[in-house]
Amino acid sequence: MSQIEPEVEEEKPLDPVMENVRRKMIRLQIVSGLVMFVSLMAVFGAVVYKVTTGGRSEPAPAATPTPVPADAPLNLLAALPAGFTVTHVSLSGPQVLFYGTAADGGARAYVFDITTGRIAATIAVGE
Repeated sequence: MSQIEPEVEEEKPLDPVMENVRRKMIRLQIVSGLVMFVSLMAVFGAVVYKVTTGGRSEPAPAATPTPVPADAPLNLLAALPAGFTVTHVSLSGPQVLFYGTAADGGARAYVFDITTGRIAATIAVGE
């Protein structure tokens, strides 16, 4: 049998324009690889930090309490409209919610802010 030897083709040198493109592509590949490596290390660092600290997060700071004078309590007046009948009162931090019916029979909610000493919001409740 006859042996067929493949022709050995030697690579021809690239023209200068293609050589510049090849160099730019290699540079882009190296920069992209470094960016990916740094990003991956940042993610691993965050995971390790979370595992070593036990996943404990600091509790959210509580709302600033209303300062109460030591010598006397606060004396405030929540000026609700005439004819308003209170059916429910709720306290949340420095705000008090008065819920009830107005003189015209409609449901209303008034938010009284203790820190400012005035009605912060008037809400008409309807369907």
